[in-house]
Amino acid sequence: MARTARSRKAAAFDPILLAVLSSRFESIIREMTNTVMKASRSSVIKNARDMSCGILTYDHRLISVEEALPIHVNALELTTKPITELFDDVKEGDAFLNNSPFYGVTHHADLTLCVPVFFDGVPLFWTLSRSHHADIGAPEPSTYLPFAATIYQEGVHFPCVRIQEDFKDKQDLLRIGFQKIRVSNMWYGDYRAQVGACRTGERRLKELVGQYGIETVRAFIEAWMDYGERRAIASIARLPAGTYEYTVRHDPVAGVADEGIPITAKVTVDPKKGLITVDVRDNPDCVPGGLNLTEACAVASCRIGVYYNLDASVPHNEGSSSRIVPLLRDNCVVGRPSHPTGTSCATSNVNERLANAVQCAFSQMGEPYGMAEGGGNFSAALGVVSGVDKRRAHHVEYITQLMMALSGGPANHGHDGWLTYECSVGNGIMVTDSVEVDEATYPILVEERRIAEDSMGCGQWNGAPAVKGSYRSLTGEMMLYVCGDGGTFPAGGVLGGKAGAHCGTWRRDRAGTVERLADFYSGPIADGDAVLYRSAAGGGYGDALKRDPERVAEDVNRKWLSVASARDIYGVALDLHENGVDHRVDVAGTERLRRAAAAA
Repeated sequence: MARTARSRKAAAFDPILLAVLSSRFESIIREMTNTVMKASRSSVIKNARDMSCGILTYDHRLISVEEALPIHVNALELTTKPITELFDDVKEGDAFLNNSPFYGVTHHADLTLCVPVFFDGVPLFWTLSRSHHADIGAPEPSTYLPFAATIYQEGVHFPCVRIQEDFKDKQDLLRIGFQKIRVSNMWYGDYRAQVGACRTGERRLKELVGQYGIETVRAFIEAWMDYGERRAIASIARLPAGTYEYTVRHDPVAGVADEGIPITAKVTVDPKKGLITVDVRDNPDCVPGGLNLTEACAVASCRIGVYYNLDASVPHNEGSSSRIVPLLRDNCVVGRPSHPTGTSCATSNVNERLANAVQCAFSQMGEPYGMAEGGGNFSAALGVVSGVDKRRAHHVEYITQLMMALSGGPANHGHDGWLTYECSVGNGIMVTDSVEVDEATYPILVEERRIAEDSMGCGQWNGAPAVKGSYRSLTGEMMLYVCGDGGTFPAGGVLGGKAGAHCGTWRRDRAGTVERLADFYSGPIADGDAVLYRSAAGGGYGDALKRDPERVAEDVNRKWLSVASARDIYGVALDLHENGVDHRVDVAGTERLRRAAAAA
């Protein structure tokens, strides 16, 4: 009844103005995002875009996001709510810094700045900037610590602290970061970029309210929330009713999860109510390591897996998210951890598997619903590297996470997977590193980066292939940290589709000998040794023998697929074109191969 009453009031709001104001909010977030990218110092933020911005109402309802990482923004209300619970004197000029997994943040490396926005003394909004910092002061030079059983091994936590008052930094708190965090000048520059983004958003929102007035903006927010809710209800109404389950499995991690971690999502669709419930309570308890999810990550991944199966034009705001109900439990690896449980890898690994389980549950409806599993993170393609740059007169310490190759995306009905997908909770927002920028910024040499042939998850629609390559240090020993989930259990296909290739990390010594490293590796790479990697590929959707032969030929011609695999997996015969380079479909030969495969 409350929604109906709101709907009647929202229906009176001018639809043209609704479109104009929604675009204005998006443009404000886009300007905030560009501020972070332009002003940050760490390559993982400014180049790879491991950052997001958002705007919420002061009562913690998400209004809008714009090209943000799904895992960063699909539970933002959990980040701002603790502020009003902990502080009864929030005022204009304040800014709050939060990276605590027990105060609504994704994980400890995602420092999040929140600024309250007032107009004429009335609190109206929160602007929020979340960036993955290259270091946060853990005992080891990495922000991914799968073996860290508690937060005491994770580095500095700012549990929802007031970092600015009267628009000025509180120097006593900043000194904590300068004292504890490696390459602290980089950290401080990245923090200041977030301040610039949030203050920019604050100014633009005040301009917006000044132009249209508080009452009009408030009416827009209610109309916009109602629109998101109505669009979600309409999209859910087109899905088959029922309860669908899907189980994935995270790779084994010695001493943390020796047999791996099975993750099951139970998705119940009620088209009449326009409601989807995601029940993940029937999963293992928290493990003694950093693979546990935070509540923010668990909620976000449940929503992410559903959003992937709804109309892509549904607004991602509080209205639409209210139609997705995650069911979590305490002390669950994909639930709500209790202090001081370690959650260092909460935004990757098990988190990606959970989103995959939810998105793949829809495939149990049969074609054309659902999608396959996407490739996971991360081999040395996304390795955290650190060391000392000795190329200059004054040696310089460095630390960063490389984004040399993003994992392959899952196939769904009618579409192949996205090559630069990255993972189920990033979904193409992050950007592959520029080789030239990495080599100019850090003392590494990139030797190779290319598509790994025959690595995709084959199907009527292919999962995207893996990427392989290598790099090495130019100035002595380099530390490397990887958390390569997907080396044992690769991304699975659905409805007859095949799994994608597994990821892996190798070391090549000076003599040219290559050895495979543990998928969860931390240790030195000696001077002169090279790091070799392969990212994870996405799973396929549907029977490979139903794939359009012309698409198979296209994959062969761009060197993603071998002629032998075209014949053996897809039943497609090819012959060489007159130009002596490209291949074309042998129609008669293909018909014979596919008839023989069907008869078998």
